[in-house]
Amino acid sequence: MKAAYDSMADRDFRTMIQVDMQIASFQSNWTHCDYIATYLARVISHNRPDSVLFSNLFSSVLNELLEITFRTRHRTGALACAVSRHVDTDRIEISFACGAEERRFFETNVSRIRSGEDLRARYLDSLSGDVGPSREMTLLELAVNYRATLSLRANEDETLTLVVDLPLGGLAN
Repeated sequence: MKAAYDSMADRDFRTMIQVDMQIASFQSNWTHCDYIATYLARVISHNRPDSVLFSNLFSSVLNELLEITFRTRHRTGALACAVSRHVDTDRIEISFACGAEERRFFETNVSRIRSGEDLRARYLDSLSGDVGPSREMTLLELAVNYRATLSLRANEDETLTLVVDLPLGGLAN
């Protein structure tokens, strides 16, 4: 897979915090998603004009991404979550091992989102469906509601990194 990773130059982003843990430990309790998201959001929100608003929005986004990772069928390896910043854009990078089927899911859906093809219509259709929230709906929500840019990076160690650039810092009160 050729990585679809051409958002802002990496050198412009400065890592603020990173959490690494074994995927088995992470998956041992669903509440880890919320705890990690809340903690990281509070840590990085201290210097934003409306730190409570920023923390709430960031925590919601990160929690959804962690829940996607929580549902991976791969039970070995590590989970790495790093948060970087460049001016008003925060970057979340979540690396995890996943099988071929899950890898294809991410490749297909991130590619479709990056193409911009009917994002809002697809998102609204997914909201009105009979089935509960899906991973695709979560990714679409990030692009539509949060103006996030998504990309993927395939790593040499057979892990996948989902990269989400969030322009939340420019939000007004």
